[in-house]
Amino acid sequence: MKQKNEQIHTARLLTYLLIGLIGVLGLVCLYYGSSVAPGSRRYDDTDSRLDGSDPVFGGFSRNRDLVDFLDEQGYYLEVPKSIPICDMKYSELIPCLDRNLIYQLKLKPNLTVMEHYERHCPPPERRYNCLIPPPKGYKIPIRWPVSRDEVWKANIPHTHLAQEKSDQHWMVVDGEKIKFPGGGTHFHYGADKYIVGLAQMLKFPGDKLNNGGHIRNVLDVGCGVASFGAYLLHHDIIAMSLAPNDVHENQIQFALERGIPSTLGVLGTKRLPYPSRSFELAHCSRCRIDWLQRDGILLLELDRLLGPGGYFAYSSPEAYEQDPENRKIWNAMYSLLKRMCWKVVAKRGQTVIWSKPLSNSCYLKRDPGTLPPLCNSSDDPDASWNVSMKACITPYSARMHKERWSGLLPWPQRLTAAPPRLEEIGVSSEEFHEDTKIWHFRVIEYWKQMKSVIQKNSIRNVMDMNSNLGGFATALKDKDVWVMNVASVKMSARLKIIYDRGLIGTVHD
Repeated sequence: MKQKNEQIHTARLLTYLLIGLIGVLGLVCLYYGSSVAPGSRRYDDTDSRLDGSDPVFGGFSRNRDLVDFLDEQGYYLEVPKSIPICDMKYSELIPCLDRNLIYQLKLKPNLTVMEHYERHCPPPERRYNCLIPPPKGYKIPIRWPVSRDEVWKANIPHTHLAQEKSDQHWMVVDGEKIKFPGGGTHFHYGADKYIVGLAQMLKFPGDKLNNGGHIRNVLDVGCGVASFGAYLLHHDIIAMSLAPNDVHENQIQFALERGIPSTLGVLGTKRLPYPSRSFELAHCSRCRIDWLQRDGILLLELDRLLGPGGYFAYSSPEAYEQDPENRKIWNAMYSLLKRMCWKVVAKRGQTVIWSKPLSNSCYLKRDPGTLPPLCNSSDDPDASWNVSMKACITPYSARMHKERWSGLLPWPQRLTAAPPRLEEIGVSSEEFHEDTKIWHFRVIEYWKQMKSVIQKNSIRNVMDMNSNLGGFATALKDKDVWVMNVASVKMSARLKIIYDRGLIGTVHD
């Protein structure tokens, strides 16, 4: 009996000790939590922003930083105190677009379909854990808008394009600078006049290619140094300027140095990383793409990306030369696009413009067995990451707005208006507008914090690495910046909302 009482007494002591220890730990957590945690208001408190608090900024104490505290306690011992700098030969390394790696790993891409220009990421043991150094003599970039027309040669030490394209006025070396006169293969009088010419061909009011805000998103395939996209910005049009890492590997480097929206990419075997109906106009000027290959699979990818009634502006010898070879290519291309229900809406000089149909009615009137076929109903037209292209036409769904521009408002109204496709991702218009308000507040606070350390026009190219509905980019509308909205594969369905708002972005793993 005595032994049993002693066991009970010991158990009680252990219980009291345990409770005391929990209490002490709770007080410690409360003490440190009060110094590092956001304010006491919850995220879903409808009045959380009225007193200046916010999920990011609200009530944050500046007395002690959580990271500093954890660092002092030894929680981050695995983080290196310094990161080595890569060898200078890697100053222009693009890890997943490194063709040397393809050959070293003895991969066998199909060169005829440009597979070697697509992404091939190195295995873990071949990845670089070092900082990419800038080129020798690197200077702080020239600020926008001056950068549109000139950049420092030291920052992109490549001049062979200036020599190769000297007769086309792509770029000119002038002392320490490389200048961009706004020319191109088919921009004989400059990209600005070429753009006006396209508007005239389409008979848009005032010769404005934006057509009252209805043309906002443009895909420029084979963009060179992106002068077409550069001059579109003046018209309130934003272009996704696309070019591969090919023999002119520095094309996109020039574009980004200039402050022009652009990205590396190629029409090869995979879908481009954009949702269906992302663009109102696609453009290709002497891009040397074989549009007839593999049953027209590349034109069918453009078809997937264009909205109802979207345009394809094509400037190339096949459109105007009269020799037998070019006539043969033109006739075959014309036949293919007719079977895709596209129509020629304008043709002048070296340029032809096609228009995509507004509905499925033309497809249903085609003779049975006509190629290309319609895609299977189970095929998701918005799936775009590592998805192989298919030689089929993407039909319009029963739920979509069967009207030109998919029922979207003109720019800039579409930026803040809830787009029709919100329903497809299960987001209400109330949630959409609340997200817009939150990010408007946050960006104001960001700018306040940055005001003392940044100079005017020192920020031009911005990346939002978790773009959600594009609220961050929307809040930057009045700043002279552009935003590459990045959606993870799991959140890629939301990228269509970003394009519907008149913004641009990409899917990434």
